[in-house]
Amino acid sequence: MAAPDKAIDHPSPLAQEVGRRRTFAIISHPDAGKTTLTEKLLLFGGAIQLAGTVKARRSSRHATSDWMEVEKQRGISVTSSVMQFEYAGNTINLLDTPGHEDFSEDTYRVLTAVDAAVMVIDAAKGVEAQTLKLLEVCRLRNTPIITFVNKMDREVRAPLALLEEIEAALKIECAPISWPIGMGKTFRGVYQLLQDRLLRFTAGGEKRTDVELIEGLDNPKLDALFPDEVASLRADVALIRDASVPFDPVQFLAGRQSPVFFGSGINNFGVREVLQALVDWAPPPQPRDGSLRLVQPTEEAFSGFVFKIQANMDPKHRDRIAFFRICSGRYTPGMKARHLRSGREMKLGNALTFMANERVSSEGAVAGDIIGIYNHGQLQIGDTLSAGEALAYKGIPYFAPELFRSARPKDPMKSKQLQKGLQELGEEGAIQVFSARQGAQMLLGAVGRLQFEIVAHRLSAEYNVDALYEPVDIFTARWLVFPDEATRKKFEKDELFSLARDVDDNPVFLSANKYNLKLTIERWPTVGFHATREHGQRL
Repeated sequence: MAAPDKAIDHPSPLAQEVGRRRTFAIISHPDAGKTTLTEKLLLFGGAIQLAGTVKARRSSRHATSDWMEVEKQRGISVTSSVMQFEYAGNTINLLDTPGHEDFSEDTYRVLTAVDAAVMVIDAAKGVEAQTLKLLEVCRLRNTPIITFVNKMDREVRAPLALLEEIEAALKIECAPISWPIGMGKTFRGVYQLLQDRLLRFTAGGEKRTDVELIEGLDNPKLDALFPDEVASLRADVALIRDASVPFDPVQFLAGRQSPVFFGSGINNFGVREVLQALVDWAPPPQPRDGSLRLVQPTEEAFSGFVFKIQANMDPKHRDRIAFFRICSGRYTPGMKARHLRSGREMKLGNALTFMANERVSSEGAVAGDIIGIYNHGQLQIGDTLSAGEALAYKGIPYFAPELFRSARPKDPMKSKQLQKGLQELGEEGAIQVFSARQGAQMLLGAVGRLQFEIVAHRLSAEYNVDALYEPVDIFTARWLVFPDEATRKKFEKDELFSLARDVDDNPVFLSANKYNLKLTIERWPTVGFHATREHGQRL
């Protein structure tokens, strides 16, 4: 009798869907071309038919990902956006992040919710300060990074010098996937090292569908088309192949090596290749640390965490949306999940999927997807929802603010409106809001001055409150942890004028200068003074 065939393990329907997900963020220093690249990825993904513009501020067209009115006026990104689309049989969740350093906290939170990142480098400027900071955040989780060297259609720095700087400054190994021919007016295209062919550059065109490919480095057509550049190209390619490391998918997935592409986002050149690399090389949703255990994305039980709160995406309805990363299982409309912080069950009805500010009801979502949950104040950044298990996804911190202002309404009759607006913006993470224990003063804390301007604009536009913002004599803030109730009472009595509460009602010490902070810490050796705290964490 013939031996029975061995059983073949087939992935479950859930595992198949999870395997099709690619969830990534785009990061860069301001003005490197991040938002433009986002637009063009959406264009090639078929999610939009016409790319917006972030530079022409008078134009009626604006970047799809810049949906806030203040972003359209200033031509900058000040909040993160989530966009989902289908490409090459995969579901892509793309998160565009603010490049401006004053909004870095929003970017840090977004990076906790992705499985990969695209780093945009301005070819004329090289590695810049914000790029360094963002890469450090990626390194904390060994996030795989694809590098796109942008603006090759301009006069830029030598490609070899750029690679050397990226490796030295960012401490990551570079593996060139394409290599540019010329720059600026003499930019001719890129040589694709893995396919051994040239992708010819022609300027313009909203969507590049027909590209000219020239096979082989010794192709006579190269000599005919580029007689002045071909010798340099052949020498560069020989040097790169001899001196640089080949692309290694294992090193890439470990966050130790970055494949490098050259191109011009504004001209749609090199963009499709980055999108295809994300599909081919970027990881599907990965296991997550749920504190109790490592949670696998293909588990049937639903779980995930809130990494962002956005108020007033629809100003007509004054709504608040919690951006939720699904870490395991499947969302279905009307399902129930346990809110771990409160211990209560929540009904998740009418969750949303996003195309920047365009929102549609989600018919279903799986691990790796980002959904929006209507939030009536019950959800905070860092909250975990699960099928019942006491999981806690961590790594979403508040940072001690470096700048402070007091806030009071110009019209005293609008004090409650101001308090409500600041409470909601504080929960959203747009600014840190503290209530002083003495004098009932509302205090704002920020890491950058532009945050104050954006909050003032949004309070006026979204809450109809004009306020006065004045500097205060505060150097920094520290979250407090007391060893016992007696110490807490004594500390609150002795340090009354330096105490405040944050939006989650945690105790905070406000220091006038670094010497005052040092002396207070020495005076209270059993009290914990923390420069960060986890979102949603009660101290």
